[in-house]
Amino acid sequence: MNDETQVMGQDIQAMGRREGKYLTFSLANEEYGIGILKIKEIIGMLPITTVPQTPSFVKGVINLRGKVIPVIDLRLRFGMAGIEYTERTCIIVVEITGKSSTVLIGIVVDSVSEVLNVKGDDIEDTPAFGTKLDTDYIMGMAKLDGGVKILLDIDRVLNAEEMSVVESVG
Repeated sequence: MNDETQVMGQDIQAMGRREGKYLTFSLANEEYGIGILKIKEIIGMLPITTVPQTPSFVKGVINLRGKVIPVIDLRLRFGMAGIEYTERTCIIVVEITGKSSTVLIGIVVDSVSEVLNVKGDDIEDTPAFGTKLDTDYIMGMAKLDGGVKILLDIDRVLNAEEMSVVESVG
């Protein structure tokens, strides 16, 4: 097998891993997607109990049917300006695979859009923005309906240190 065939094989494998159904949502007029298998449920805003001495993007914890679940505001995690929550604001409960276990975490988003079936051919690799920018949490860019949706690798949105903080909150 020559190098070109090997690279093509890796590209096809990567496309296959990224292809599938994604729940899309908006943050600051941009569209994002998370693989549907990572989504446990979507709920309206609930009262959030703040936890002292946590990063600003950690909003606190919610009580979801007797389970304490940490909640992060994805806008704040991505360095966007915070906004007042509206009736469209919701919490997507996702299952994140950490180093030692899987954890349920709520992520606050502006609004949920739809579930899309994204084909491997419609997904491009994340552009290189230079070495200073950490884009490991971006799985790829989906070209759909004349626009672009940013596909997130939700397991990588929090780095190991942030993950341990969130795990200790929950």
